Amino acid sequence: MSTPAFAQPLTLGNVQLRNRFVSAPMERNYCDADGVLTDHYIDYLERRAAGGAALVFTEASYVRADGKGRIRQMGVDDDTQIPQLAKLAGVIHRHGALLGVELNHGGRTAQGVVSGFTPVAPSPIPCEVVGGEMPTELDDDDIEHIISCFGDAAARCAQAGVDVLSLHGGHGYLIHQFLSPAYNKRTDQWADPVRFVNTVIDDVRTKAPEIVLGLRFSAFEGVDDGLDAAATRARIDAIDTDRLDFLDVSAGNYEAGQWIIQPGEWDRGLLAPYAEQYSRDLDLPIGVAGRISTPEIAEQIIASGQADFVSLARTLHADPDFPRRAIAGERYRPCIACNYCIDSLAAGPVPCSVNPWVGREAEQPTGLADTTIRVAVVGAGPGGLAASRELAIEGHVVDLYDQRDYLGGDFALAADLHEYPEYRRILDWYIAELDDLNVAIHLGTPVTAETLHGRGVDAVVLATGGQGPAIDLVDAETRSVRDIREFLRDKDSAPEAITIFGADREAAAVADELLTQGTRVVLIAPQAQIAQDVGRRAKIVLLPRLAASAHLTAHLSATVTRVDAHRVEIRDTTGTRWIDAPGELLISHGIEPDTRLLTELRTLAPRLGVHTVGDASGDGGSIQAAALTATHVARTITEAAAANAVAVSA
Repeated sequence: MSTPAFAQPLTLGNVQLRNRFVSAPMERNYCDADGVLTDHYIDYLERRAAGGAALVFTEASYVRADGKGRIRQMGVDDDTQIPQLAKLAGVIHRHGALLGVELNHGGRTAQGVVSGFTPVAPSPIPCEVVGGEMPTELDDDDIEHIISCFGDAAARCAQAGVDVLSLHGGHGYLIHQFLSPAYNKRTDQWADPVRFVNTVIDDVRTKAPEIVLGLRFSAFEGVDDGLDAAATRARIDAIDTDRLDFLDVSAGNYEAGQWIIQPGEWDRGLLAPYAEQYSRDLDLPIGVAGRISTPEIAEQIIASGQADFVSLARTLHADPDFPRRAIAGERYRPCIACNYCIDSLAAGPVPCSVNPWVGREAEQPTGLADTTIRVAVVGAGPGGLAASRELAIEGHVVDLYDQRDYLGGDFALAADLHEYPEYRRILDWYIAELDDLNVAIHLGTPVTAETLHGRGVDAVVLATGGQGPAIDLVDAETRSVRDIREFLRDKDSAPEAITIFGADREAAAVADELLTQGTRVVLIAPQAQIAQDVGRRAKIVLLPRLAASAHLTAHLSATVTRVDAHRVEIRDTTGTRWIDAPGELLISHGIEPDTRLLTELRTLAPRLGVHTVGDASGDGGSIQAAALTATHVARTITEAAAANAVAVSA
């Protein structure tokens, strides 16, 4: 078989990439408060280098303190940051990869509450997405100083042993702001949209002449008054690209964040057609980002000449071994494009929904347990699947039970909704993994203590999920009332009309699904907003779609006080009134742990205990929380087995 295009080396300036997979710059909040790389961030990046990426970028790193946008964002604005960066360079190089840093200044997207400074920008136009703080318009001296800061940062990176630098000229940051007619309203010399970036290129080349240098940019902004694809091309043609070693194509800005981090509903590789003209017309290696989450789409992009390398962020966040596995034709852990990672950025270190070891790479077990035991896992939702895999990887004998006739629990029901087309991939991955690990799967098997009695079970993991809370509605017997999960489980066809009481994640997803099938939906919710429990990026295309639907009637900040066959009485800020509420009434008020089996299973008294994971443990109702709890439970059981074995042998 011929070598895949993505496995072939690529020359980038004066360095050579071992393949075409680049671990893209991705903010992670893993640095300390002064922008210094922490050891656990180094562990994270080392894992991506060990997984086969040719070039490993850190993240958008601020070159001056007032350009900082995240509390634990990486900085390259001070010499104190050099030692850890040099340590990282050595680690990355040991694995045969190259190290890259993306130089950035947030401009109007920076936040004073984070940086301690008033943000600055080409023109005083606030960024409402991050709070709307009014930036100070930069004067000539300050512009020249920031340009010098880019060059000084480049020199620090070169001193630390960084191989590749990328100037962040996209996503609505400072360089992009100068390029954009939406944010550069100046009338002086800096009204020239490319003057700033060209002067930055000159300063970087002067202070770090040997380093490989590229530019990341947005192929279009995605806002009405911003740069479209044609205008962006004109900007790139005016930039001194002859002084660059590569271009890397992305899209969007903060006001069009869906183009920066694309939702799972959108096509894989959707930005490749925008990269193609640059690959065709410019004598530079061209990279591209954007939902490149399978080897097939990466190969298609590179083999067709649309780009020379692919920039992967979420894909390698989910599986650091993706490059190695893609080249070897092996199975990999898929990113499901849920955007939980990016939506967690403001809260702290960025996790991953499908990989519980993200940010905990040094803690991940690397071998078999000293003492292997038999474990029964009851419930095959995400928590049960994750626990079964973690236990089996450590060498334990695992039996997985579920009363349903399929794996995945309620998550499998969500995977059938059009909003979540990638969810099925992680279930398929778990199924294949458990098969390889010889986990015995017992579907259609309701479990009681008697089921497990006499089977030599050393530990039990209860992963039976949860159920909707009981809601006391006056006169509820006058109509059909079901929990929303029950509606999904029964797989009823789309009705002509339906009423949903609640506006949480599940309610919004089901309403969206039914609206696409022509159902008239009435949504009544105590919440002030739809999908209030969902991160901004995860609902960035959902909410506008719901708002645009003529078949949705929403009553927010309202509660149902009484029902009859075709109406409900609601109470909101205006008082109490009856409204039309056609069809069945679905209740979507979250989930409570289903621990009905817990007491019964404890009567078995397995020597290493009964443990709960997933919704059964009340750990937050997300697959990330379920998978994370599963790793803790597996570790607890393994350590207990080792301690028990020592006690017995003594």
